[in-house]
Amino acid sequence: MQRNDRLAKILSNLNITALNTMQETAEKAILSEAETLLLAPTGSGKTIAFLLPLLNLLDAENKKVQCLILTPSRELALQVEQVWKKMATGFKSNVCYGGHSMLTEIQNLSEAPAVLIGTPGRIADHIKRETFDYSSISTLILDEFDKSLALGFHEKMSFIIGELKQLKKRILVSATQAIDIPDFTGVTNPALLDFISEKEDDGTLQLKMVVSQEKDKIDTLFRLLCFIRTGSALIFCNHREAAERTSSLLKEKGIETACFHGGLEQMEREQTLVQFRNGTIPFLIATDLAARGLDIPEVKHVIHYHLPHTREEFTHRNGRTARMQAEGTAYVIVYKEEPLPAYITEVPGQIDLPANPPLPKGSSWTTLYISGGKKDKLNKTDIVGFLSQKGKLEKGELGLIEVKDFVSFAAVKKHKVKDLLQKVQNEKMKGKKYLVKVAR
Repeated sequence: MQRNDRLAKILSNLNITALNTMQETAEKAILSEAETLLLAPTGSGKTIAFLLPLLNLLDAENKKVQCLILTPSRELALQVEQVWKKMATGFKSNVCYGGHSMLTEIQNLSEAPAVLIGTPGRIADHIKRETFDYSSISTLILDEFDKSLALGFHEKMSFIIGELKQLKKRILVSATQAIDIPDFTGVTNPALLDFISEKEDDGTLQLKMVVSQEKDKIDTLFRLLCFIRTGSALIFCNHREAAERTSSLLKEKGIETACFHGGLEQMEREQTLVQFRNGTIPFLIATDLAARGLDIPEVKHVIHYHLPHTREEFTHRNGRTARMQAEGTAYVIVYKEEPLPAYITEVPGQIDLPANPPLPKGSSWTTLYISGGKKDKLNKTDIVGFLSQKGKLEKGELGLIEVKDFVSFAAVKKHKVKDLLQKVQNEKMKGKKYLVKVAR
């Protein structure tokens, strides 16, 4: 297949019409330079920017691992793998991360992938166990590498890179400017591609301020969510305990929320993100784990319930909205005696909230859990057919479907769920009966 035809096919698989300037520039640099430092904001398409040129660096005749991609979180690792699979390149990939079955990973690695994606701790563990042959890895990509450093992965990353003796390409990716590159990366004189400044000046993000008369700002947050009413919102807290408390208090007040932080079990984190993406959960209370790297499209509002300590994290949080030229609003909630941090150089316009606003309209969607996934040879088409034919769903009553390795999730209109579950409880999909229930 000619390069242009192959590119057109990949872009079609990714549901995009053309590469943006950053992606085109990154492709040229990665293919021509031994070292590349790509700086671009959250939501700009960095994953595609480094995966697309990778295709030209892989050798179909080489049956060993050829590229290693390290990410700071399991969610980002899974997202990178998802994009690679959507590209449908023909090259196998595997993902490894803490909380995932080590036995499953070892079995997957028995047939070596061309591209291995994972978190530093788990990849270091595999290298020590010698569960795969890493002697042919020639391309190293450190995605959001500064976040990996902030999470304390220095030793793991240093160990991993020290074991890779055949590296020809080193690619560092970040959404943060002015960062130090550690010596252990082996990157000394990279081609610098900085696309962050352009994003900050595009004017699509509105910043608003809400003043709380009480030091405990929960009532102010409640009234702000009632004021916003529609559109997904991501509410940031600085600590796990605060995220859980805030979510619980809002639920007591009648607002549908969930919380997201690193202390949750992996399946719980995955289900929460699925429900936020498909509209079942309109408001997500999160720590800075959700500030970057996650696949959360179309967030209309970012709310800083707690202001972050640094300008960088403030920028990353705000990057969850006003993405790809869309408009969005970020709100800062401050106690009346609380000074604004120095990184907010201009006082935002203040919003006065109504005293007794009506509750936001609840979500019209519910998420169904299905006990089968890709490993059971299920795909989206199978699930659409099953729920439409056996469950009698009509157009518009079935929303986003996500198929994981062993489970799947489907958004269904709330008013159809009870009847649908009764209709499908004894039905089979592709000759096998699966458990279908409301996701918790």
